[in-house]
Amino acid sequence: MDATRNTVLEAWMAEHGHSSNSLADAVNGALGRLTGRTGGLDGSSIRSWKAGRVKWPKSATRKALEDVTGLPAVALGFVPRGRTSLTPPPQEGPDMKRRTLFGGIAAAAAAAAAPGTSPRRIGMSDVDRLRTRFAEVIASDHRHGGQLGIEQRAATLANEALNLQNAGSATQRVRSSLYACAASFRSSAMWAAIDGRRYDDAKGHMREAQGLAEMSGDQAIKFRIWSHTGTMYRHMGRPSDALAANDVARNLHITRRDPLFACLGHARQAATYGLTGDTAAVQRALGCAQDALERADPALARPVWMAAVSDGAELETLALAAHLRLGNFEQAETHAHQSLTLLRPQMRRDRAINITRLAAAQLGQGDIELAVATAVKVPSDIAAQHARVTRMLQEFGAALPATAAGSPAVRTWAEHAAAWRTTA
Repeated sequence: MDATRNTVLEAWMAEHGHSSNSLADAVNGALGRLTGRTGGLDGSSIRSWKAGRVKWPKSATRKALEDVTGLPAVALGFVPRGRTSLTPPPQEGPDMKRRTLFGGIAAAAAAAAAPGTSPRRIGMSDVDRLRTRFAEVIASDHRHGGQLGIEQRAATLANEALNLQNAGSATQRVRSSLYACAASFRSSAMWAAIDGRRYDDAKGHMREAQGLAEMSGDQAIKFRIWSHTGTMYRHMGRPSDALAANDVARNLHITRRDPLFACLGHARQAATYGLTGDTAAVQRALGCAQDALERADPALARPVWMAAVSDGAELETLALAAHLRLGNFEQAETHAHQSLTLLRPQMRRDRAINITRLAAAQLGQGDIELAVATAVKVPSDIAAQHARVTRMLQEFGAALPATAAGSPAVRTWAEHAAAWRTTA
């Protein structure tokens, strides 16, 4: 029985301080929010998961567990019905697991190249291992965002996915999937660089990602890369380039097959129109995004990075960004509150950004004390270490004296900002 234990789930629970009973309670609560009826899991249910007696929980339970953890079920060690077991992961910590994966891939490549040996067969189990690592990169991005370590790890994994192409024989489906994995990792490296305001590095990752995506033929990852490209140019203050890149994403076939991708495309276009000051275009794009969200099938399987789009959080976030740029501070505040309600707890980076935007919207309405009270809620570690949040808070602090010269709130903010800067 020990050979079938779900050691990945056990490791996740240990890392996040969950007992069997506390995880059962968390999943039951998530089930209640999903279905309107609290789940009936208890500690023995979770122990059955850990022991491997339950390899693939029921669909609603899986979705609730994914909401709690921020990871897909396969990344937590569960195996879909009708599939053979995934390769058992090592029981060491995350860094050791990554080293083991890389070592295994390198060994496979060496074995394939060694004279007198039969070439290894590369299969979907290898792709599944890479997809598990991709889910981990996404989870790290949600928690921390923009960090150089995330960028470097994603770029390394992209290279490892490419190394597998030469490590043995494979079907065309497997080879296309490996290119898609490499493009996915490279797109995450690109996003981390954008989020950290390392734009030259982001452009290099972008070019790599675009080429890999073309070789994969994967429409979803093509959309992600071009959509990220639009976001990069928007952050760089180049709205014409941003609109052009967004148009490439929005014209991909996947936006017609799945309205949720159309929703994200329209919402990101709205945020760019906010940069141009075109109020009518912003309203039109947001209306199209909302319509697409309402038409999207919530049960459709999608990439892990689309989670915030499916629950509406990303649409509210981008509507907030657009209205804040237009100076529609009251509307921006409304969207800020809605986004903070919808964002999942593990999305710490997005929450910090939207708290900062909420403070800016309140300051724009002259609510000085409230704005400062909001801004100080940004966690100090993110305020000090996330380049985009740091800059936004600096802009907030610079705007305060012009709005409220002599106000005690200005001194309060100055003291608070000095404290978090010491942790940088």
